[in-house]
Amino acid sequence: MISFNSEICTNYDEASKREWLETNGIGGFASSTVSGANTRRYHALLTAATRPPLGRVTMLSKFEETITFNDKSYALSANRFPDAIAPNGYQYVKNFRLDPFPIWTFEIEGIEIEKKIFMVDGSNTTVVQFKVQGSRFQVQLELKPLLSFCDYHHLQRETADFDSHYETADNLLTVKPYAEMPPLYFAHDAFGIEKTGVWYRSYEYAIEKERGFDYLEDLFQPFALRFDLSKPATIIASTEIPKIGDAETLEQSETTRRKNLIKKANADDDFTKQLVLAADQFVVSRGEGKTIIAGYPWFSDWGRDTMIALNGLTLATNRADVARQILLEFSHHISQGMLPNRFPDAGDEPEYNNVDATLWYFEAIRAYVEKTGDYKFVKLHLYEKLVGVIVWHLEGTRYRIKMDADGLLYAGEKGVQLTWMDAKVGDLVVTPRTGKAVEIQALWHNALRIMADFAGTFGDWKDEKKYLELAARAKESFNNSFWNERENYLFDVIDGEDKDASVRPNQIFAVSLPHAILTDSDRARQVVEKVEAELLTAVGLRSLSPKDEKYRPIYVGSPYQRDTAYHQGTVWAWLIGGFVDAYRRVFPDNEIRVNEILDGFKTHLSEAGGGQISEIFDADAPHRPRGCPAQAWSVAEILRVKG
Repeated sequence: MISFNSEICTNYDEASKREWLETNGIGGFASSTVSGANTRRYHALLTAATRPPLGRVTMLSKFEETITFNDKSYALSANRFPDAIAPNGYQYVKNFRLDPFPIWTFEIEGIEIEKKIFMVDGSNTTVVQFKVQGSRFQVQLELKPLLSFCDYHHLQRETADFDSHYETADNLLTVKPYAEMPPLYFAHDAFGIEKTGVWYRSYEYAIEKERGFDYLEDLFQPFALRFDLSKPATIIASTEIPKIGDAETLEQSETTRRKNLIKKANADDDFTKQLVLAADQFVVSRGEGKTIIAGYPWFSDWGRDTMIALNGLTLATNRADVARQILLEFSHHISQGMLPNRFPDAGDEPEYNNVDATLWYFEAIRAYVEKTGDYKFVKLHLYEKLVGVIVWHLEGTRYRIKMDADGLLYAGEKGVQLTWMDAKVGDLVVTPRTGKAVEIQALWHNALRIMADFAGTFGDWKDEKKYLELAARAKESFNNSFWNERENYLFDVIDGEDKDASVRPNQIFAVSLPHAILTDSDRARQVVEKVEAELLTAVGLRSLSPKDEKYRPIYVGSPYQRDTAYHQGTVWAWLIGGFVDAYRRVFPDNEIRVNEILDGFKTHLSEAGGGQISEIFDADAPHRPRGCPAQAWSVAEILRVKG
């Protein structure tokens, strides 16, 4: 159980660094900080997915919370404004824990008030509950909702276009500030309602300011609700009409659902249990199928991230049925032999600017079959599409992606980023990697060998032979051209006579994949040792060696400063999976060292996103967490390899 004591909770800076996250299985979420102050534009009690899993709209930013007893009032909430932190309710927080929901315990003059927040799976619904434990006074609670109602990438400003009207019925209030957005319902057990109708101005979001974005927001406050805390006070915010009497059932159902996830995964230690719960937050519905949100709070579902994360999030947690739905859903979006790079928040047309998502798709399918033995599913639904994917890659598809005469896969054209190192600032592609990238060759060879296995299993002997011959040609060419004889590691990219000798983590996949393209044991060991010596940290692999003149030690500043550091040293947690696979292959009898490599993530669970694994970290120690505080492939790869 993730827990923070008063030493952290009553320290505004420390409490504001630690975030919590609740999700609803359809792309919506709730998140903020332990201090109660929103520090991102994405922090809110209800960000609804209006077109699951996307179309996300921040509706309810937060509540201003005040309790009154013995003729004194105390604010429980906290906010940062340009010239002040007000109110400062964080100073009363005795404890914060995930149990399994975010729960705060406030202590004021001997009275303890507990606040709990959870979301309902499958619904844009957030439940908030307060209760007092052991009070000798009559305690009242006042909640003032603060509404934003804007695209979750944007900030609200005071405007006359915001419809301030609300409707009331028995234990239900309804607001609908904009005709094009769904209404928001509040079910409650308050004894009193007071119309307010005011704008609260200039909430300051510290992380947005640090990241060089707009960071001030105005929020509308329509009414105040008053509760008698002689019994628990509950409010349900939802895009569906909720019933206040359902709150207890909803909580029990969600508690049971999460316990069952842990049981199904056979998780037997606290670290694994927390990772299983973290993994579930990324699995969401798309149409009739499933997909994976790449990261919270700002990513949508990406093909590359989904295929890399599928094994750890679903197969390692014994949710093969979910894996099958994801694989089938993405098969419907194959175009010209390519899986989508991502599904954009706005619009319905996916983007295909990537070379590796499709190749990771083969590996995800292989892992699914290894786990389940379900060749029938592959034969009926996927095999012919995979055959088509190979044909497109042999003959050529978008962005000059095509197998060259040497059997290796070429990809890239000016102004387009196709590998996972995809940072782009305006027209500047920071790490273009045009040509034959090392991990793409490893993935291409792995995919060909997987297809040979499928073809043999399905009695397609002619194609089995063809795939084996293609894989053999690729392997021979790779081993003849990619080895850096002078430095004893693999080149990162080859484009004609140009060979990029940058020390990057991509070479680890030549050793780590099930059908490894680099099979010389001495060379494999040297690759692992090189990566360990220059790239390995306690929280993942650096994206570039500190010895390189392009190395950027810290990921901070404006969008330009951050994007130009994104893959130029910044540590990525997801890469630890490939490194552990490669390490085990080269050093099969040193599991103690593997456990040491993974230990840093246990500490990290309490550093940024509570119970989650961050996307990236600074390249230099102390490797501060950056980027998304909850990243799918970070969680997935640790779950997959931890054993």
